[in-house]
Amino acid sequence: MSTALKVDFVSDVSCPWCVIGLYALEAALSHLNDHVSATLQFQPFELNPGLGPQGQDIIEHLQGKYGSTVEQIKRNGEAIRARGAELGFPFDMDKRTRTYNTFDAHRLLHWSTDSGKQLALKRALFRCYFTDGGNPSSHETLLRLVDEVELDTTRAGEILASNAYAAEVRSREQFYRRAGITAVPSIIIDDHHLIQGGQPVEVFERALLQIASEKDGTHAANPITA
Repeated sequence: MSTALKVDFVSDVSCPWCVIGLYALEAALSHLNDHVSATLQFQPFELNPGLGPQGQDIIEHLQGKYGSTVEQIKRNGEAIRARGAELGFPFDMDKRTRTYNTFDAHRLLHWSTDSGKQLALKRALFRCYFTDGGNPSSHETLLRLVDEVELDTTRAGEILASNAYAAEVRSREQFYRRAGITAVPSIIIDDHHLIQGGQPVEVFERALLQIASEKDGTHAANPITA
């Protein structure tokens, strides 16, 4: 019988390592499906909350934020593309020319939490930005993705035209920052165990097996709970 785990995946739509982390985590769970089952929920984290509606050129952004050279950016992009290919996710770095504000995307993800479609929407958002070079801050784009995953576009439009779920998303973001989350992806299991970064599949497998085996034992001293 498999051990049930609660998984909070703290991430941003515009984070390539969050894509890698998610696909590696899913691969690990599929390999361990006789031992571990997971309830996966996405939690919001904005890497660039101050970006305006037009976003920013990606090279300019990475140079300003990290001091990266164009050559370093190209090498990092190739490493990300290769990791994605191993996991079955196609990164097209030539199409990803800008970075955008992701707050509205997080509002829709929060709304979709209990729909059974949150994972599908998250994947669609990743594909839109990293494979197709789309703009995840565009309401038109967001409504198209909502329709693709068979969520209610009328309700989604109402949300985007209002401040619905804004307070909830900001509250969750503040909670995780207060808990010490400063980088993503951050994967929190059963409110106690933290795995960070786009880890290889085998790292997730070992961690999940260890956590599952300790499920009824002693937990970490400082749980991360809402």
